[in-house]
Amino acid sequence: MSRPVRRVVLPQPQLPPWIAHALRAQRGPVPWSAVARGALAAGPLLLGAVVVGRTSLGVVAAIAAMLAGINDRPGSRRGSVRRLGVPAVVGAVGLFVGTVAGDRLGAVALTVLFAGLGLLAGGISAVGPVASAAGTQLLVAAAVGAGMPLPESGWERAVAYLGGALWLVLLRLVLPTPGSLVGDYRFDGERDAVAGVYDAVAELLDAVGTDRATARRAALTAALDHAQDALTGPRLRRYASSSAERRLHAQYAAALPLGEAATALAWAGEPVPARASQGPRRLAAAVRGNTHTGPLPAPSRSAPALRALDDALLHAAEAFDRGKGDRDLHTRRRTARDLVRSVFGAGGREYGLRVALCFGASAAIAQGLYRAQWYGQHEHWYWLPATAVFLVKPDLGPLVSRVLCRAAGTVLGALLFAGFAAVLPRPEGLIALVALSGALIPVATRHFAAQTAVVTVLVLALVMVGGEPQASVSRIGETLLACAIVLVVGHLPMPGQGGGGVRARLGAAGRAAYAYLDHVLSESDGAAHHGADARALRWTLRREAYRALAEARTAIALAAAELPALARHTEGADDVVATLERLVDTTTACAVHLDDSGRLTPWHLAQLNELLDELAEERDQVGLRMPHAPEVPIAG
Repeated sequence: MSRPVRRVVLPQPQLPPWIAHALRAQRGPVPWSAVARGALAAGPLLLGAVVVGRTSLGVVAAIAAMLAGINDRPGSRRGSVRRLGVPAVVGAVGLFVGTVAGDRLGAVALTVLFAGLGLLAGGISAVGPVASAAGTQLLVAAAVGAGMPLPESGWERAVAYLGGALWLVLLRLVLPTPGSLVGDYRFDGERDAVAGVYDAVAELLDAVGTDRATARRAALTAALDHAQDALTGPRLRRYASSSAERRLHAQYAAALPLGEAATALAWAGEPVPARASQGPRRLAAAVRGNTHTGPLPAPSRSAPALRALDDALLHAAEAFDRGKGDRDLHTRRRTARDLVRSVFGAGGREYGLRVALCFGASAAIAQGLYRAQWYGQHEHWYWLPATAVFLVKPDLGPLVSRVLCRAAGTVLGALLFAGFAAVLPRPEGLIALVALSGALIPVATRHFAAQTAVVTVLVLALVMVGGEPQASVSRIGETLLACAIVLVVGHLPMPGQGGGGVRARLGAAGRAAYAYLDHVLSESDGAAHHGADARALRWTLRREAYRALAEARTAIALAAAELPALARHTEGADDVVATLERLVDTTTACAVHLDDSGRLTPWHLAQLNELLDELAEERDQVGLRMPHAPEVPIAG
């Protein structure tokens, strides 16, 4: 009798995280509206400037439109004004400062100034994504202003720069986008973002009791963050000013108690009836179609969280039908103390020092190479410091991943441009190449190497139209030099503990989680939890806690993909954030139980104390400073 043959399955070899991240690319449908805006931005601006004989100003305007195009990500029309406009204004200031300094300062003084700007921009970048984009444009524009000789004065360049970016903002506001023609033209990303919250609630309810629940809860957090961002802007203010805006705000606010109940159900872990997710899905369809909800299926009311889900569905149906209700977006303006803590905290200090060293050193080396005639007949020395700015940004990925992608993208882009420059007519062929590259940027942003290749082609075409000779080989050399500078500076020891950015995010998440827990515990001390104001503040604190946790998760994931020399500084941080997430989930379940019964059970209190003890132990192991935890009564 023959023995059965056993098949031996060998483990698949896994790439190191720092290599795997460099090969990873985002996926999704092609953003055709953004592609159209990119095609109508830099290319037409350059063409218009060439026609009227102001080519150099057209180059500046096209560079601004290109940088704005990099920030032109999916989102609402009104939200894009801040996302694109604020960095553009700061970039115009940087261009003016760089132009004046390049004309009046010597090499040493200019290097010191650039290092100071790097310190400032790096600290500001720790505030958030818009501030990070503003800091990047400040430094890039300053390098362009000082290192790109043009006949115009500083204020003329700044006006052209601002005009180029505002042209893309105008295109974003005027051109229709998918979804904007449903109901009110003003709402494109806003309506879809709010509908996405209801879809995320439904998916979380479907995942209750399974191993997918944690991922679905994180997806709900991301959907709520996206909706909050989409509903903020110059005209969609915190207090809406039109009936359509009030209705959309009410629909967003109605999703918050649904998300709270769904999170409590996921925390309990007991499967819910399948019909529980049908109501949120019908609400999502109603938001997208700008229609009434129709009849909603009533879920079971056998548990506090299920009763909360049923009450939230009834409240949502009323808000949808009447367009009235809580129109607050449940966000709070960051105080001056919060901003100062971000800029001068561990993350801001560490990042600011690295940016200052990279930007200052690259500017000094670039000027030295320029004065030594290494550039030959090329008078522009901005490429080296501008490249260093992009390479030093941690929100573009881990350090080695950024370096590898930047080097590969620059080589590919320079070689492609060299081929195009040999056959295209001038200047019309190069202008068409600029328009094509602008159209490709929204697609290329899915991978840093692809984005670098497209931007390299676009910039080389721009400066050649402006009169600079073909410079592909020198740009490759400067990029590789910038990569070496950033790699060295990125691994230098800095004052204080390493991993400052991750520790700052963890500290913010801990403060937000404790503030949320403290508020819920205060509700359990009296009848104040029945008040609408107390509940609205609770939802605001819950949103802040989950958003801070999501930002900490992102920072930890990036740090984990660094080389071991850097990744070791944040070991154990993922355990801390996981415990914080469980603490916030438990606090949410406690809040739902309080609404139902008015008091917390000994079991709830025991769960909170156990998590706080676990968190204190993990915090000590990683050497993380956090505020004192709220006092939770001892069960029994």
